[in-house]
Amino acid sequence: MIRAMHFTEALIAPIKSSPFLPELVDELSAILTAERQRRQKFYEEITPEMKAEFVDGEVVLHSSARNVHLDVTYNVATLLGSYVRAKQLGEVKIEKCLVVFPRNDYEPDVVFFSEAKTAGLKHDTMKFPIPDLVVEVLSESTEERDRGVKFQDYEAHGVSEYWIVDAEIGVLEQYILEDGKYRLRMKSGSGTLASVAVDGFSVPLEAFFESSANTGALRVLLG
Repeated sequence: MIRAMHFTEALIAPIKSSPFLPELVDELSAILTAERQRRQKFYEEITPEMKAEFVDGEVVLHSSARNVHLDVTYNVATLLGSYVRAKQLGEVKIEKCLVVFPRNDYEPDVVFFSEAKTAGLKHDTMKFPIPDLVVEVLSESTEERDRGVKFQDYEAHGVSEYWIVDAEIGVLEQYILEDGKYRLRMKSGSGTLASVAVDGFSVPLEAFFESSANTGALRVLLG
């Protein structure tokens, strides 16, 4: 959050003494007002059956996913969800969990919320807080946002861990938030992944991409 404040100051500083400051403020205010109206309409029209996001002022609808994308998402969610539930560390959600950021709304493939954040969730909750861990499984239509606006937004607003998973080639990138900035801790398809956001969660990376390895890792995690 401190980094976000410094970034904001850096953007504002060059225009504070500009003679066009009033016009700029008026134009930005009009843009934000219109965007907030579109966002409210998005909230009113979205249904549990839809997979949609609100990004940079626009509604983004998602098409059906490829089989390999679904398999990897399932593997990640099964391992994380089973471990988190067994250890009572919080909650893991998949796909249609709408997480609300100051400007944008996303539906990541997998998210983890710590106990502190799940305490406020109810049966009818449809807008969720900022997660502690986000997992995005890449596709051709989402990769630019996953590596672009989402990366920046997750980093700026305190998502402590971010995994970008390439299901096609079987590689996972693990980013850890340090001093307000993401650091690439691992990029691999082999070896062991140890989470920072999910205490004690450690699995071989193959368990995300291979069904037999997934089953074996699940047995180990649950003792």
